[in-house]
Amino acid sequence: MGRVKSGCRDCRRAGEKLFLKGDRCVTEKCSLSRRKYPPGMHGAAPHRPTEYARRLREKQKARRIYGLTERQFRSYFEKATRKAGVTGEKLLEMLEMRLDNVVFRLGFAVSRAGARQLVRHGHVSLNDRKTNIPSCQVKVGDLIRLKAKPLAAVAEKLKEYTPPGWLALTPESAGQIARAPSREDTERLIEESLIVEYYSR
Repeated sequence: MGRVKSGCRDCRRAGEKLFLKGDRCVTEKCSLSRRKYPPGMHGAAPHRPTEYARRLREKQKARRIYGLTERQFRSYFEKATRKAGVTGEKLLEMLEMRLDNVVFRLGFAVSRAGARQLVRHGHVSLNDRKTNIPSCQVKVGDLIRLKAKPLAAVAEKLKEYTPPGWLALTPESAGQIARAPSREDTERLIEESLIVEYYSR
């Protein structure tokens, strides 16, 4: 048996599909569909998580969905606490406004990991200027373009794809930030209140 992809192990740890591997997650190759228990020697053993474990698991799930290190995620949380508004919602808003996430949400890549690779390799331009920083925070009105070759690979899919309401696809297959994302637009797999409780303990 081949080595299980790390993203698949992350889904099994979370106990739900996090869609970290794009199309693989909706096929019979999905590891969670075949083994619905956490990885490891004692993964299949029944256990009841504590409140702390639930909060930790939610934080880890969010971190893995957006592909961040612990240090990066903690930094985003600390910035969210300094913003006016609900901390958990501000955290998700900042994560959604990362350039790599926007490239994914626009349908230019099948996963956030794939979008991050496109940005790092210089295939994405922001306001017609090349950038290779996946964590770059976009703003309302910003324009995101994909180079011709990677765009050709997803062109057919884009014809049937509708991005979230806070994003818009132009006739030239570029993406634009129409407005800041609301809570309804952000990742619904995440219970942000548990993350706030985790860091507030």
